[in-house]
Amino acid sequence: MAIARHGSGPRATLDAVASQVHPVFMAPPLAASGFGAVLGGVGSPRLAGLHLAVAFTALYTAHVKDGLVDFHHRGEDDDHPLTRRGCHLVLFGSTTLFFAGVVALAVFVDPVAAVIALPGWVVAVLHAPQLDTTPVGATLGYPVGIGFALLGGYYVQARTLSTAALAFAAVFVTVLAGIKVVDDATDYDYDRSVDKRTVAVVVGREGARRVAGTLMGAGMVAVLALSATGVVPRGSALAVVPFVAVSLIARRADAELATMLLVRASYLFFALLVVAVWFRPFAGLSLPDITAFGPYTYLATEVLWGTAAVALVVRAGAVWAAARTVAVLYPAAYVWDWYTLEVGVFAIPMRTGIDLLGIPLEEHLFMLVVPTMVVGVHETLRGLLDD
Repeated sequence: MAIARHGSGPRATLDAVASQVHPVFMAPPLAASGFGAVLGGVGSPRLAGLHLAVAFTALYTAHVKDGLVDFHHRGEDDDHPLTRRGCHLVLFGSTTLFFAGVVALAVFVDPVAAVIALPGWVVAVLHAPQLDTTPVGATLGYPVGIGFALLGGYYVQARTLSTAALAFAAVFVTVLAGIKVVDDATDYDYDRSVDKRTVAVVVGREGARRVAGTLMGAGMVAVLALSATGVVPRGSALAVVPFVAVSLIARRADAELATMLLVRASYLFFALLVVAVWFRPFAGLSLPDITAFGPYTYLATEVLWGTAAVALVVRAGAVWAAARTVAVLYPAAYVWDWYTLEVGVFAIPMRTGIDLLGIPLEEHLFMLVVPTMVVGVHETLRGLLDD
């Protein structure tokens, strides 16, 4: 039986096999592997190439398996270049190459590198028809594979996993999961008809947009926080700007156009992260020393964030909601704050020294500011996502 469904001979077979190389689908995981290598210092370009090859075979396996299930089993696709037997033969070949690469990683790096590579193939084989029928599996399969590609690319260079590598992997998974939720909404009608439970099917199109926005927003906020604290290179914060700008435009687009915009924004996001890691443009930048305020330092930060919190609740029309929340939380927070200070859990050196009811004045303000900020952010996000 032939391998190619259209045509015969070596050329038709080669074209059918090559047709399963999809650059748009494969580029992000391979780029993640390369990014991991850059983050790890690229001490060995050959090992970076080996890991890229292993990641490529896992991705190739994923695409062939999806085609086998979607066309030959489900009848979901209109056409496929490979016959059923061809799919099985090509899957055997790509899997053989994958495990040959895994063995090479174990020999030339260590067994841990091989173990980190394995989830990519597991996700590839199980994506259809197991993972893609559940909201979690359909959403996280591809992003998780990309996360492991990043970790693997890093590990083969550094022989360890750093906090920065784990943080970037978590950000990639979160942001790409948001994009995947938007992408799955393009097949909403069909997925409902075959009882394929993507996020869009479970919570509806608008609900899916809110979930996607939350995931992508969380990823961007995480990058800013990690950059500010120095967990990742501080220049990483610059990568947030274009992604957020494109995301705001994509909010008004339909699912198909929004997916195209967000995928391209993710490419730019990753590219700027590579620049930040490679060149570290803000490496010598130190954080401002606000202790110049002396005993008023803590109070000054509370004035700043308190102003922001009040502005948020006023803008969201949630002043009374914030007041109720503060009123309910304040007594418990006061008792807990008094107790932790009494037993010496923490100390506050940069304060005015003014005490009220047994705890510093600043702590009273803290218990007002934090709940107000939480309510303000929550209501503001709800308003934005409902628009």
